[in-house]
Amino acid sequence: MSILRHGSSRALPVATVGTLLTLATQSGPLDEFSRAEGAAEFIRSRTALRPEIALVLGSGLGEFAESLTDPVRIPYSEIPHFPRSTAIGHAGRLMMGRIADTPVAVMQGRVHLYEGHSVKDVAFPIRVFGRLGIRAVILTNAAGGISSDLHPGCLVLIRDHINLQGVSPLAGPNDDRFGLRFFDMGNAYDQEFREIAQAEAKRLGIWLGSGVYAALLGPSFETHAEIKYLQKIGADLVGMSTVPEVIVARHMGIRVLAISCVTNLAAGLSDQPITHEEVLEIGARVQKEFVALLSAVIPRIATQPA
Repeated sequence: MSILRHGSSRALPVATVGTLLTLATQSGPLDEFSRAEGAAEFIRSRTALRPEIALVLGSGLGEFAESLTDPVRIPYSEIPHFPRSTAIGHAGRLMMGRIADTPVAVMQGRVHLYEGHSVKDVAFPIRVFGRLGIRAVILTNAAGGISSDLHPGCLVLIRDHINLQGVSPLAGPNDDRFGLRFFDMGNAYDQEFREIAQAEAKRLGIWLGSGVYAALLGPSFETHAEIKYLQKIGADLVGMSTVPEVIVARHMGIRVLAISCVTNLAAGLSDQPITHEEVLEIGARVQKEFVALLSAVIPRIATQPA
């Protein structure tokens, strides 16, 4: 069995989707599984593509979506139950299309805890991907570089994370339709996928680092003391996203590859103040390498067993 199965099926009529959602709403508040299924059915109604790979594009990295062929653009505001992105540099739309011959679903931007969303809402798009049949997800983000060998413009594979956001998307009752209550996170960032990415980066002449990502709440950047603490506990990168999505993906059995773009040196490691404009500028600067790497990695991931 492979991650990708070519072919398509007829899209569900929009009227059918609307009827299903109306009936569900009339029966009372929807649980998370039903909301995810309703959003997935709506997306299926808009395209005949049935991708098994999804991407989430972080701050300044959204231009990758423009490389899709025959794209279908769906604003988050049109998808039932889908959270709305308000962060600068996040377009807030789902795109369905192809990279070469590989159908993919691409989120141009995500939502964050610091926008006021609950942790379950932050991870909800991954629930929707699971109901769409996605079996592998590539998560990207902008991050501050803590390790001395990382500098702005570096692309870095996340090999592990430290969750300092104080919340988990799995807190509360477990829905066994999504996954087991207790599950292993030892290979949360898929080693085989990371080996593929390293091999393709080497072939393309792109330097690709590897590091541990620390997730904080934000939206303020970290203090000097916080960065010193993160150094001591083994973090190489720091950011405000990704970890809730990874937890939910693994809960559902979805394999994960995650790539950070280092857009600034962490607080105290440079004389310059950190700004969000800098984050977006560096993200735009590495677009060419970023697009080349993802375009090479996606077809290879598509051939891997689920």
